Amino acid sequence: MRRIDFVTLKIFIAIADERSLTKAAEREHLALAAVSKRVSDLESQLGITLLYRQPKGVELTPAGHALLHHARNVMDNIEQMNADLSEFSDGVKGHVRIHANTSAVIEFLPEDLSTFTHLHPQVKIDLEERVSSETIRAVREGLTDIGIFAGHVPAEDLQVFSYRHDQLVLVTPRDHPLASRGCVALRDAVGYDFIGLQQDASLHSLLQHSVHHLGVSLRLRIQVRSFEAICRMIHTGMGIGVLPEIAVRTYLPALNVQVVNLSDDWARREMKIAVRSVDALSVTARQMLEHLSSSEARAGELALPSSMPKA
Repeated sequence: MRRIDFVTLKIFIAIADERSLTKAAEREHLALAAVSKRVSDLESQLGITLLYRQPKGVELTPAGHALLHHARNVMDNIEQMNADLSEFSDGVKGHVRIHANTSAVIEFLPEDLSTFTHLHPQVKIDLEERVSSETIRAVREGLTDIGIFAGHVPAEDLQVFSYRHDQLVLVTPRDHPLASRGCVALRDAVGYDFIGLQQDASLHSLLQHSVHHLGVSLRLRIQVRSFEAICRMIHTGMGIGVLPEIAVRTYLPALNVQVVNLSDDWARREMKIAVRSVDALSVTARQMLEHLSSSEARAGELALPSSMPKA
């Protein structure tokens, strides 16, 4: 296996940037002879020509361009590694990566992650918002430690735990025929135009599955990428939509929309947590998993009146 040291890669990047061995040597504070020998030794080691030597400088060969691409990636990764590790020297004692769908990010994670960081102030948390299918894929591929997703999305070959439950509601303009109803079933609403999320969103697939089960079609007029965009479209009278109740409450004061309860069983939705293997998680990630999987029980205890005994 060929061994290429980082110093040589750094020098090669400087040569590619400056298009000159002399300028690269000045930039790296090295002697011109040392830079020239580094490149010559590298070409001999690899058995390929990396540079076209010209009277007024150098140009990269096709092989040189290929090496430059990988060299930049390697050096970028080293810089990121140094940045991450420097946080541990500054007091960080752990690192957890989380991918979560929009509902979890808006409805539950702000509070849950806040309480976790209060208990573990020296832990770094990386959170990325992704649709449920992407979240599950990231867990499978080892791109994240913990994934939070809509419970109806399949997650075979992963270890899955319950996280939270949320309630889906129908959102309409305030002057809509359904706005005055206290509760409706989806069957009552499918005759109207809908505003929905993009095709790969779990909420979109849930709605499509539900109307298919009813033997009807959804009149999907517009598809957008966020809950806020759906609410704004409904505000202008473009249609109606199905959204998590807690998320909708954020936009209610500013928008002319009405929330109507849904009577369908599927409207009570479960959020789940997925990991590749609990045993393979770091201690910090296992602490986060335990914290998140018990968060609904804690929230229920806090909601109990003080005079009511806990179950």
